Amino acid sequence: MTRISTLLHVEQPALPDLAAMEGIGELIFLPIGGHPRAWIKRLAPLQLPEFYLFDRESPPETEQRATLVAEINRRTRCRAVLTRKRSLENYLHPHAIQAVAEIIPEFGDHDCVASEVAQRIFNSRHDDYCWERLDRRPQIKLRNRAKHWLNTSAVEKMTVPLLQERDPDGEIISWLETIGQLAETA
Repeated sequence: MTRISTLLHVEQPALPDLAAMEGIGELIFLPIGGHPRAWIKRLAPLQLPEFYLFDRESPPETEQRATLVAEINRRTRCRAVLTRKRSLENYLHPHAIQAVAEIIPEFGDHDCVASEVAQRIFNSRHDDYCWERLDRRPQIKLRNRAKHWLNTSAVEKMTVPLLQERDPDGEIISWLETIGQLAETA
């Protein structure tokens, strides 16, 4: 999100630059995995503006997250959204991924991009061994490695036109606008 916000801020200065805001202490990112409900209860007593972004993932996790989003949105100065796509990686354009990995990924809005990319990279490098024959643990390790560079190196290859193509409804811009509005209430 920080990299994308910086990219969009250059073209639309009214949108917040999350990296700059974090750098001067105007906001804090808490990557919450596992049990977000526990964090929400811990942060509530601070009475500060909060923004939560949840990946959609797949059922039944989607429904659980939707319930949590509704609960957060009932709180004052708190907003939560559930992505329309499976995860943030689904907003990446295949050209940005190709620029980094030299593969041409094919994925839809609800596919696991990290798995798709990890599998394609592995298969492109191993003529004698295929992804399906790998044990689950190495697959997870390769997927996590792909997820990391997708959210760093591939994001840095994104442009505003590529983002507009992958997010024609401006969902990411709406998140940034919400964050900017919440920051003004701090």
